Amino acid sequence: MKNFLAIIIFVFSFCASAQNYKTHKVKSGETIESIAKRYLVTPFDIYALNPDAKADFAPNMTLIIPNSKVKNDEIVEPSKEIIDYKKHKVKRKETLYGLSKQYKVTEDEIKKANPRLYSENLRKGDRIRIPRYKTVVSKQTLSNTIKKYTVQPSEGKWRIAYKFGITVQELEDLNPNMNEVIQPGDELNVPNIANNEEKPTDTEYNFYEVQPKEGFFRLKVKLGLTQEQLEELNPGLEETGLKSGMVLKVPSDVEVASTLSEDFDKTDLRDNIKNTDTKRLALLLPFKLHLIDIDSVAEVKAMMKSDKVLSTALDFHSGVLMALDSAKELGISTDLKVFDTENRTAEVANIVDNEDFSNYDAVIGPMMTKTFDRFAAAVNSDNVPVFAPLALPTKVSRNVYQTIPEKKILSQRMVNYIKADSTKTQVVIIADQKHKEVSNNLKKEFPVATQLFSEVNKKGKDKGKDAYFIYPTTFEGVFKPGKNIVFLETDDVSFGSSIISLLNGLSTDKIEIILTTTHKSKAFESKDPDNNYHLSNLKFHYATINKEYDGENANAFVKQYTERYSVSPSKYATRGYDLTMDILLRLSAEEGFGNSDTETEYIENKFRYNKKLFGGYVNEASYIVKFDNLKIVEVD
Repeated sequence: MKNFLAIIIFVFSFCASAQNYKTHKVKSGETIESIAKRYLVTPFDIYALNPDAKADFAPNMTLIIPNSKVKNDEIVEPSKEIIDYKKHKVKRKETLYGLSKQYKVTEDEIKKANPRLYSENLRKGDRIRIPRYKTVVSKQTLSNTIKKYTVQPSEGKWRIAYKFGITVQELEDLNPNMNEVIQPGDELNVPNIANNEEKPTDTEYNFYEVQPKEGFFRLKVKLGLTQEQLEELNPGLEETGLKSGMVLKVPSDVEVASTLSEDFDKTDLRDNIKNTDTKRLALLLPFKLHLIDIDSVAEVKAMMKSDKVLSTALDFHSGVLMALDSAKELGISTDLKVFDTENRTAEVANIVDNEDFSNYDAVIGPMMTKTFDRFAAAVNSDNVPVFAPLALPTKVSRNVYQTIPEKKILSQRMVNYIKADSTKTQVVIIADQKHKEVSNNLKKEFPVATQLFSEVNKKGKDKGKDAYFIYPTTFEGVFKPGKNIVFLETDDVSFGSSIISLLNGLSTDKIEIILTTTHKSKAFESKDPDNNYHLSNLKFHYATINKEYDGENANAFVKQYTERYSVSPSKYATRGYDLTMDILLRLSAEEGFGNSDTETEYIENKFRYNKKLFGGYVNEASYIVKFDNLKIVEVD
């Protein structure tokens, strides 16, 4: 029997050799990745020829290895050799970045010469070594695994990664200084494969990066493409299977669908704590300490009352501190460093120059959009997760986590909720002239809906402008017995108040009118004392980023906060608590931030991050609430 197996292996090895393949016997300690690197191929190439290796990879296993596509021609390549070291005494405010520019070496080269800097920050008075190099020109062969590639028009990172058969992360690793958005003419390092081995990237196709834990079912939901369609578009996918980071070719008209309409089981990360190492967090908030005279208590109190930005920052900070205490009770210790941005981009730049944020596990803030954008761009290459706590960043780059769901997410959530209501009799859309486009988009979602618009002035100097009213007679015969869903789309307070009052009068035992909107604006917050009564009578529904905690059944956080600060927590304090707890628990549970299947919930907020097709992550978790007996409650 043994002789027979030996003959089979010999014959297969001979055939493999004839077809430009070789064999490799796995040694103890080797991985698919290390073997692929040795033979200058990718793990995908090995799995394609050895599908059993996915489940049964072990020492002494014989693998079939394809010949590398990487060209190994001899090239002339300059390299650097250390001559000696220069001693440097660190001065006040000096940083690794500044020293690297001054001495024309990299930050990593300085760290290698001073290993303690991998775990410690640079301090005034430190005496460090700065390496000095000479350039040596040598002929290289085995290291000739990359080549330079010039970015062509309409090419992005996903398209280039697909073209050379690597992941976006691998492309970014090859090009640590690559811009977030690459431009035609940029030069990038890419695998040195022959030109005829490059995959074609036709302009009629787009490209998608597979996320961790994504299977074909999840991609069907996101992309609207079946497993068979994806395999047809991507030859070799059937053999390799889906891999995190793999770039897939998809039709150019494919849009990544949101997971808004799906029901997600809440994940309690408290039950899954694995990593209890101290977590390093940075918190950047606009305290504006440079404007405060600490000797004048009255002035400080007045500023806290009049400056909304400062009071919001203080509330948020108080919630963060409460979260640290709660995490400590779970065995999670935190090293928090707080920075005052002063709400100035110049101060943000100063903070970045004097602090190495690559040593942090996560950064919360800055709080305002302008300062957040400046900071996120500055630390992009540090690969540290940066969370936008209270504002929408202008750009969601790869290191950014937008914690506030976008308006379109809330709008679609409300539409999906109404679509799923099988008890509705009809849908009516009421809008002012400014919101005609919103109304027309809703009409596409509900084709048989009735549309009503505000009147337009027909005379005088305001001719052609919105009059912000609808004649009561317009509503005659509009509503039918049963449940009538009414979308009211406006941000005008007087128009909103008049329509809400009118609808309240038309709602009867037989004709039920349920009011909703795709965007809860100030139009629903009239000072009319009857407004909340009318909204409650109409069971006003809307989507929101957060719910209100039940003050009558206060939880442990609310009680502890009230005991410590002698006031009830504001929505900003609660958000500071919720966001910080979520970050610490995800780090401790090693769950990661970008798993779109993981939805967590705390006091008033919940989080489920979904990766944008080009960029970072956006929180898509939201609530649907309604007015019920003059209270706002979450809809089951």
